[in-house]
Amino acid sequence: MATKWGCVGPGKISWDFFLAIQDNLPKEDHEFVAVGSRDLTRAQAFAEKFSFKKSYGSYDELASDKDVEVVYIGTVHTSHAELSIKMLSAGKHVICEKPMGMNYKQVKQVLDVAKKNNVLFVEGVWSRWFPVYEKIREELVAGSIGDPRLVQANFCVPIIDIPRIRDIKVGGGGALDIGIYVIQFAVFVFKEMPQSITAVGNLRGDVDESACIILKYKNGAMANLTYHTDAGKGDNNASILGKTGRIEVQAPMHCPTTMTSVSGTSAFPLKDADYFHTNSAGLQYEAAAVRECIRKGVMESDNYTHAEIEIVHQIMDEVRKQIGMKYPDFD
Repeated sequence: MATKWGCVGPGKISWDFFLAIQDNLPKEDHEFVAVGSRDLTRAQAFAEKFSFKKSYGSYDELASDKDVEVVYIGTVHTSHAELSIKMLSAGKHVICEKPMGMNYKQVKQVLDVAKKNNVLFVEGVWSRWFPVYEKIREELVAGSIGDPRLVQANFCVPIIDIPRIRDIKVGGGGALDIGIYVIQFAVFVFKEMPQSITAVGNLRGDVDESACIILKYKNGAMANLTYHTDAGKGDNNASILGKTGRIEVQAPMHCPTTMTSVSGTSAFPLKDADYFHTNSAGLQYEAAAVRECIRKGVMESDNYTHAEIEIVHQIMDEVRKQIGMKYPDFD
């Protein structure tokens, strides 16, 4: 039986998400049912492009559509928690683009509603479902590099002049947009709250431009993380150093197709298409995982558990606190 999808917010990332499904996954496994937007014209155009059966000029109408089984939320950051709660309360499974909330308080509210309604919730940190990340899991479980002692990750791209990044009213700033990727990578490896968090950063007007973050863990392991929105493009890779070896994730570390380890080089090429973002064909992996979670009747994905989500957002809150980044409507 096909997974019946709804789209909340027909923007660029939603375009990439449904194109990745359409272009890479079995057609009999995924059915595009309805698109919801505050602008009916936009919803209709998106529905026509991807052959959705219905289009709505409000999110309430989509939430009320009994034919929709799971929704993908691709709206602006500030609306993610509210819309997730609306859809979860209506009994829909939800995959929400990162960040799923503006702070940990919102994140906890969303996860509590998902649990109360016994439905699946996934934060769309798409990295977690890429084959490279699965290969890293295998290497870590096998102990091929020994105990991880140091994680290094950086994500630096010149995006500060994009209006959305500069606008605090829609959740602008570097941490929520790209910083989350380097933080989640450390959590991916260590899977626990660090013993200490140290962050220094710069603000650009109302929003955070950059930060360097040090996480120290109780066993002495460390993570050295950097994000920057106005320093030119960095190497944007990541590494895990163990006692007996290392794993290197080639750029872009948030959506990688190549890695090297003591086992050699592993490559997982993607099929190109008319995407807005680099390697967006990789969104197929999280879409397929959501379908599998629904089929199994589970409420979270093993690839990115609710416990890990909570750790990531608690770290995010502390980083923003230390660098002085506040969202007046949420903090």
